[in-house]
Amino acid sequence: MTDDARDRATGPVPAAAPPSAAPVGGSGRAELVTESQARARPGWKENLATFARNRFALAGLVVLVLFVLFCFVGPLLYSTNQTATNLINANLSPSGQFPLGTNPEGFDILGRLMLGGQSTLEVGFAAAIAATMFGALWGAVAGYTGGFLDALLMRVVDTMLSIPFLFFVVLLGTLLQPTLPLIVLAISSVSWLSTARVVRGETLSLRTRDYVVAARGFGSRHFTLVMRHIVPNALGAIVVNATLKVADAILLFASISFLGLGEPPPATNWGRMLTTGINNLFDGYWWQLWPAAIAIVATVVAINAIGDGLHDVVEKRLRSSHG
Repeated sequence: MTDDARDRATGPVPAAAPPSAAPVGGSGRAELVTESQARARPGWKENLATFARNRFALAGLVVLVLFVLFCFVGPLLYSTNQTATNLINANLSPSGQFPLGTNPEGFDILGRLMLGGQSTLEVGFAAAIAATMFGALWGAVAGYTGGFLDALLMRVVDTMLSIPFLFFVVLLGTLLQPTLPLIVLAISSVSWLSTARVVRGETLSLRTRDYVVAARGFGSRHFTLVMRHIVPNALGAIVVNATLKVADAILLFASISFLGLGEPPPATNWGRMLTTGINNLFDGYWWQLWPAAIAIVATVVAINAIGDGLHDVVEKRLRSSHG
């Protein structure tokens, strides 16, 4: 039998199914498996090893954990009175009774450093989380939709970036009594802007990927596409940006507290302690300045080091995804 006769007898050979589609049991749809998703990405153990190889980032994580324990566990072990003034103990130098000395109100500076660190870290992390969540959603929607809505949303970002932060805080402080929730709102209201720009840039690249285009073709809703495909794949950049936002929020909180726009006494934070230290520095009370200054610098450097380590992890994941 000739080859042509054999082909006519057997019929055409069915075409192989494309490798990018595989049926999903029970859903009636096809689940897309792209080439980048088929490659094995680093697991959490490999990511942890990548982070640990960055000694600077590892040291930063240790420093941050120690500060968290110092601020939140320390008061349980070293109890002090941070509400009632005691002028008899005012401006005492470091000693066995007061390891870091006292301030003009007679408060133990070591205990005050713990108390001030609590509010500083709480504001830093809360403002960073709020700004990251809102900014990521804003940037993802702007980048995914494109066109007029993208232009409108980003013009809002540009307009808010043109408003000086200190002017906004001073205006807010004159209208309302400063509280921690209000300060978190004020800091996050300006911190989300850069996050929105970063996520928008990532989204502009991700929305043209094959799995997003195919998922749109299968009828996925826009909200599902953004939350299931866009945001998770931009998570690396979001996490790194969020880490840096914590350091920025701590610095902003210290700045506005240094200007006297933070919570009123007896509440305190590291920025307010800086104000007290500078006001009394030339009287020879150096111990009232340096503890808070060192705490701010060490915490911010530690958080930036952690962000550097997370950046290494994200870069490795991106290299593995792109071959």
